[in-house]
Order: sequence, then C-alpha cells, then structure tokens
Amino acid sequence: MIKKIVITLVFSLFLIENSYSKESFFDEAKKLFDKEKYGESKFLFQRDIVFNPKKAGSYLYLAKIFKVEENLKEEEKNLKTTLLLDPKNEEAIYLLMDIEIERSNFTKVKELKENFEKVCSKLCPKISSINEKLKNFDTKNES
Repeated sequence: MIKKIVITLVFSLFLIENSYSKESFFDEAKKLFDKEKYGESKFLFQRDIVFNPKKAGSYLYLAKIFKVEENLKEEEKNLKTTLLLDPKNEEAIYLLMDIEIERSNFTKVKELKENFEKVCSKLCPKISSINEKLKNFDTKNES
C-alpha cells in the first residue's frame, strides 16, 4: 500500500515538474534573451522546440540570436520555419525582407512586402524603412 502511494506521488511530482519545465523554457529563454545572454537563451529556446515543436516564437527568437551571431543561414532557416508555423508573423516577415534586400532579391522583397502590409498590426511603421531602403538602392543603381 505504501509502495503504491509513493509510486503515485513520485509519478505525480514528475508530471508536475515536467509540465512546469516545458512551459518555463520559453519564458526563461526570453528573459535571458532580453538580458543579452544569447548562448544560454539559445539553449533554452532549442529545448523549448523539443517539447513544443510548433511554437513559432522559439524559432523567431533563435533567428534573432543567429542574426546577432551573424549566422545568416541559420537565421533565415529559423525565420522560414517561423513563417511556416505562423504565416502572419509580421516580425519574421520584416526580418526576412531585410535579408532579401541585402541580397538584392527585389522580387522576393516585393512579395514579402505585400504580405507584410496585409498582416501588420504592430510593425506597420517599419514599412517606411523598407521603402526607404528600396529607394536608396534604386538611387545607387541610377548613378
């Protein structure tokens, strides 16, 4: 009888701890990211993805970390994954537009910009900076 109670108690504690851990990875990683502790936050965002593979936010923050680390390949991969999971993620669209502007891939920028304009709510003012970058690029090409 006591053995059964102990097993039940241990199992219950395991479930509580395990569910708490899964939920807290993202929140803890975000706190570390905000403190610019990118290595530690990257580990926790990756861990969050193990338990929550469809959580777009973790991929977005990984992309931001890879941007800081200047790892364009991983940044882009994580932005695309973010958009695959959340096609209306305006921040991911904006960051991907920035990459495509650097590549001078204006066809892709135009496509992303149209999508961005449809979904933007918080970052709508950023469209003017994209337009400015495009305008500056056109001006440089004319000279």
